[in-house]
Amino acid sequence: MKRVLVAAAVLAAGVSAVAAQQEVAVQQQNLMKSQGKNMYGVVLKMVKGETPFDKAAADAALKALADDVAKIPSAFTTNPKEDVKDATYGASQKIWQNKADFDSKVPPVTKAIGDAKFTDAASLKVAFDAIQAKCTGCHDDYRVKLK
Repeated sequence: MKRVLVAAAVLAAGVSAVAAQQEVAVQQQNLMKSQGKNMYGVVLKMVKGETPFDKAAADAALKALADDVAKIPSAFTTNPKEDVKDATYGASQKIWQNKADFDSKVPPVTKAIGDAKFTDAASLKVAFDAIQAKCTGCHDDYRVKLK
């Protein structure tokens, strides 16, 4: 009977650990999706002319993007060691192998967002390209395509 209880406790602890890791991975993914929504779902659509230029909406999207980017180092403190089920992209294990370099990618993105000055879709494109160039450096090194 004791062996059954011990086995059940070990199994429950393992399930809890896996669930906690999956929760961390989901939180990380949600943070990145929020950034993508603002960067691509709002700003890029204006840049491409898919939606009309709206300075207030672009400002709000870039403010939200800056807030989310600032959360990256703390959000990626814990290594979930697994990706979100059915995700297209995941976090590379290189993040936790070289966390200092990963964290060093954040200030240039924050600066590019802060430096964004625009009055129309054309100047928003310049700002978008500058921000995108800084985001891409991290994505190239620390994001993996899962499918």
